[in-house]
Amino acid sequence: MNGEGKVRGGFKAVPVTDRIFWVGAIDWELRDFHGYSTSRGSTYNAYLVLGEGNILFDAVKEPFFDEMMARIASVVDPSSIRAVVSNHAEMDHTGSLARLFEAAGPAQVLASASGVRNLDLQMGFHPAALSAVGDGLTASVCGLDLTFIETKMLHWPDSMFTFLPSMNTLVSQDAFGMHLATPELFAFENDPAILLAEAARYYANIIMPYSPLVLKLLDRAASIGLDPDLVLPDHGPVWKKGTSMPPSWIFGRYAHWASMKPTDKAVIVYDTMWHATEKMAHAIADGVSAGGAVPRVHPMKSSHRSDIAADLLEAGALVAGSPTINNGLFPTLSDICTYLKGLRRPDLVGSAFGSYGWSGESVKVLSELLAGMKVTQVGENIGIQFGPDAAQLDRCRAQGLAIAAAISGARG
Repeated sequence: MNGEGKVRGGFKAVPVTDRIFWVGAIDWELRDFHGYSTSRGSTYNAYLVLGEGNILFDAVKEPFFDEMMARIASVVDPSSIRAVVSNHAEMDHTGSLARLFEAAGPAQVLASASGVRNLDLQMGFHPAALSAVGDGLTASVCGLDLTFIETKMLHWPDSMFTFLPSMNTLVSQDAFGMHLATPELFAFENDPAILLAEAARYYANIIMPYSPLVLKLLDRAASIGLDPDLVLPDHGPVWKKGTSMPPSWIFGRYAHWASMKPTDKAVIVYDTMWHATEKMAHAIADGVSAGGAVPRVHPMKSSHRSDIAADLLEAGALVAGSPTINNGLFPTLSDICTYLKGLRRPDLVGSAFGSYGWSGESVKVLSELLAGMKVTQVGENIGIQFGPDAAQLDRCRAQGLAIAAAISGARG
């Protein structure tokens, strides 16, 4: 580490280049983001760009307003900010904008048409302060050319990128980011294993439903020759060309994840009351392993939904098990199935299993949920009354073998 991107004490701005400064905030305490476990905290990235007048790209969550302003003031008088570019109107990036207008009075906010509507509804900005910019538009702002690229549903309807041609820099809002609280501004200054893990978790839990749009965006970027020296996301570290973690690294990971190709991994999620469903899960996992695939077993009593989503990002199967309670599912299985359905991981095989005392509806309900998630069910869905005996555990192992064979077939 050379200290180039170190966030130092006293809320000082951090130079990205001689004209771009990080003026965001580190949230060391954040542990939950809309039900997504953020065990390493996060950053809210805002970028000050110096021109004939100064531009702020995005802002921070409202409680971090003073920190952002202190960082800005370490470089320029905040009142010298003449424009704000809002690439994404979610509150962790716009919650402090109203206070910024009160304190510094920028002349305008530039956003996509959807962003203008969202900011007007959320923040109550006077419409005269908001200017909509169109996809592909290049505008001169504070003496700098800015090109706006709409990225609708990555991951909000208002989302867009801003490209600064003269600096060959892309401000990418939530895309290419991660939830990671770190004092090291540049990606290459951080542990690559942590970057990979957190970028994958972020993609799985935030971006995965929009993977077809990611592929289109990457194709568009390639067609117009977009090859930035810097990529500045709204969360996590900055990607810098010429280092061990350049923009091409995260672009490559996004292309890989967005392809959604099945792998030899089988994600097995379950909950249990008296260990019967647990024994079934372990027997299925044993069969998966014996069949040459990789089982990843998640007991819901100790697994978080966002960890399971991250595991499912690169998987070939989803197998779900639940005991029957009150003629239905154990609540944790309802939770994880609802969450995973929203993330829309395609091209999975799988099955349902579970134990019961009297009525046994859980396996049928799970099977219907898997069908709703477009999981291709193979082999048999297994329901066992009370605890499984040796022959029933052999059935579960055989089902694991069937899952492994189906994964192999799906991968060709």
